[in-house]
Amino acid sequence: MFAYYIHDLSPFLIRFGETFGVRWYGLAYVASFLAAYGIGVHLARRGFSDIAPDAVADFITGTALFGVILGGRLGYMVFYDWAQFAADPLVFFKFWEGGMASHGGILGIVIFTWIYARRKKIPWLNVGDNIVVAAPVGLFLGRCANFINGELYGRPATVPWAVYFPKELYASDPERVREVLMRTSEANPQWGTLDAVLENAGRPELRGILEVNLSPRHPSQIYEGLLEGALLFSFLWILRTRFRLPDGVLTGVFFIAYAVLRIVGEFFREPDAPLTGMFTRGQFLSLFLVLMGVGFLIAAKARPTWAPKFR
Repeated sequence: MFAYYIHDLSPFLIRFGETFGVRWYGLAYVASFLAAYGIGVHLARRGFSDIAPDAVADFITGTALFGVILGGRLGYMVFYDWAQFAADPLVFFKFWEGGMASHGGILGIVIFTWIYARRKKIPWLNVGDNIVVAAPVGLFLGRCANFINGELYGRPATVPWAVYFPKELYASDPERVREVLMRTSEANPQWGTLDAVLENAGRPELRGILEVNLSPRHPSQIYEGLLEGALLFSFLWILRTRFRLPDGVLTGVFFIAYAVLRIVGEFFREPDAPLTGMFTRGQFLSLFLVLMGVGFLIAAKARPTWAPKFR
């Protein structure tokens, strides 16, 4: 019997009051955009990009706002919370309540970069090839933030590194939740709500109660961060900086590789939406990314163009 870790990390780096403060999730986005700026400038200075180094900041700002944030939010509403969105479209603007979808963010970036390239009269495929190199950094940091928040946890597991995620109780049977809260209230009258239990999950007095009522689970956020983030970034960085490839190849490789790695990672992740046949929602949406990736590879081969460094 392993003494599995009980997740008790705070979503706040700095906290002011009950619900306000500097959250790790927000910092992950800021760090992602800064990393994308640094990578973009580096690639531009080395001749891999048609965007001038001094124009990278404006490009990344637009990509962040209109691609990642708006696209990610809209993707979440459409793919994962359509009922609430249809009933109250204004819920779209409640960013503080959480809810972003990586597939929506990716599609948002595709649309924004296409518009940007047309307005600046530069090759769209070249723009895409450079932004996809930076994208896995954001995916990695986002998954790390998911782990810190204790959300999007994995399926039950018995591996030595399994984790108890107290947020599992939010999706548990009401009778089971009532039993847990009764026991936690006996330990401390102030622990009579789920929020209070999550806030104090690391206390020794709660450990025995939580161990009995929680399932040890895969830390799938870490798996996905390593696969979609670290591994994919390393692969794309090598392709971008070591090989002479037509514009569009890297974009196609990103879509296909991300989709495959996401599908693999989802086998360890607890489904957070109804299944589509045998696929989780993330796996099903990833199948379309494979088709898009193939389309980019075909376009790159049909009408090859090259980064400034190789012209």
